[in-house]
Amino acid sequence: MLSLIVGVKGTGKTKHLIDLTDKALASSNGSVVCLEKGNKLRYDVKYQVRLIDTSEYYIEDGQALYGFVAGILASDHDITHLFIDSALKICKNNTDEFDVFLDECARLVAQREGLDIVMTASIAVESVTEVMKKYIEK
Repeated sequence: MLSLIVGVKGTGKTKHLIDLTDKALASSNGSVVCLEKGNKLRYDVKYQVRLIDTSEYYIEDGQALYGFVAGILASDHDITHLFIDSALKICKNNTDEFDVFLDECARLVAQREGLDIVMTASIAVESVTEVMKKYIEK
């Protein structure tokens, strides 16, 4: 399953993502990974979650983020949950690139049974694209 949590800054997207990582840890028989830009989640996400700062790897657009995600999944087949905080920001707020990234991630999820990808995007609900609407968490 691929889900997208959207809203403007301050609407609780990251808090919700942290709650979801806690639930994933409790239910997963595999690995839980969380990508972020910077290190703001360092003290909020439990230590069992593999926390990766994408800025350390110079990931600055949608294609680089997709390659990074695919590489992580290729290197560890035990990953059951992948969380990405501020995914749109990592894609430099380029909605066209982000739409492509979302569809690419959906194909990864479809190929891999038992994988959930959840990401946040700081964008007003009324500004989301048609592609984003397909993945918004319900």
